[in-house]
Amino acid sequence: MARRGVHVIVVGNEKGGSGKSTTAFHLAIHLLYGGFKVASIDVDSRQQTLTHYVRNRREWARSRGLSIPHTTHFHLPLSRGDSIRENHRAEFDLFRQAIGEVEDDADFLVIDTPGFDTNLTRLAHSLADTLVTPVNDSLIDLNVMARFDAVTGEPTEMSHYARLVQRARSERMAIDGKTIDWVLVRNRISMLSSRNMRQVQTMLERIALRLGCRVAEGIAERVIFRSLFPTGMTVFDPLDDDLLGGLPSMSHMSARQEYRSLVAALHLPTSEILAARRELAAPKPGDSAQRFIHMLQTEP
Repeated sequence: MARRGVHVIVVGNEKGGSGKSTTAFHLAIHLLYGGFKVASIDVDSRQQTLTHYVRNRREWARSRGLSIPHTTHFHLPLSRGDSIRENHRAEFDLFRQAIGEVEDDADFLVIDTPGFDTNLTRLAHSLADTLVTPVNDSLIDLNVMARFDAVTGEPTEMSHYARLVQRARSERMAIDGKTIDWVLVRNRISMLSSRNMRQVQTMLERIALRLGCRVAEGIAERVIFRSLFPTGMTVFDPLDDDLLGGLPSMSHMSARQEYRSLVAALHLPTSEILAARRELAAPKPGDSAQRFIHMLQTEP
């Protein structure tokens, strides 16, 4: 599936409750406030959390008369026919249509995936330029990435999801010679340092070394994210009582800074996109002469 100008960010992990949708939505809104054109696709037909985020935001803005940025959003349902082959073809066609509508207009496309393997999950990963995998700060949740030796703590066997990503990277390299920048993000980090936290960090770094990906410091466990969901607001929206439905807290501002740090760690091509936009907007050689000639031709 060919695409051109848009940078695709996929948020994926075969583990429910890892914070994929919250991360995807905050990344999208942050980029919108940065002046970029952003589209979003939800391929989680079961939970549809990202789609609910988008709907909540639009309804809140409409009811309050607010002027806030929104993504161009698509929700792609699973096909449920009798033929697996036909289902996959129908899903591919819907996915291709959504990509086709935004690839030449959006700067970034954020795709949220479900916590289980589907055809749409694999399609999304195959298109990723940046893959963000939130991992809860727990030894139990690390099991979704790899199996570990109980004595040494070394990864001994990669998970199904890790193998899925490695296949997507190989296919991407074969198609256009590019790779997927895979970033593991620690999520729901405890406020208090503990032996568990240190073990999680060490094991994530070992996984990253094994898989050729990076580890980014993530987001602390905060109630603020659950409280913002019903209104579809984010920590990047203005600290305003009318917008947020209440006064902002220190937790709100701390969460905003954490997400800013995460975005910086992703190394997204924001500067390159802005430079290309300025180049397109700049007058081309001969433009002034052409306008002068046109004026002479139209003068009475």
